[in-house]
Amino acid sequence: MPDRSFTVRWRVRSYELDSNGHVNNAVYLAYAEEVATLHAEALGLGRRWTVENRGAWVVRKHEIIYRRPAAYGDELELTTTVASIRGASAVRHTLIRLAEGPTLAEVTTEWIWVRAEDGRPMRLPAAVLEVFGS
Repeated sequence: MPDRSFTVRWRVRSYELDSNGHVNNAVYLAYAEEVATLHAEALGLGRRWTVENRGAWVVRKHEIIYRRPAAYGDELELTTTVASIRGASAVRHTLIRLAEGPTLAEVTTEWIWVRAEDGRPMRLPAAVLEVFGS
């Protein structure tokens, strides 16, 4: 069975806060992108692999539901799951929560695989389909 999910933990840093002392809304999207990148690296499909395959992942669309704020020093648990993969795209769901606590945000991201030289979408390499299943 493919390992479609990946979880990491980290603490909220001071520079991620807005003027209300909460994690800035845009930072949640950065978290979703970072955990996806870490997942790809852990599976051998990271930066080096993308360069060797003359491609790149780009975000086509983010959708986010904010549930509650995070504050400085909170320990967060981020779980990303590849929900679907087809053609040139993959959809990930990312759950951001307090470690062993309530959900803070849910992010759905559509990623598109593109040719590095011109940014045009292209079919996902077979290795991606093998790792995640189709």
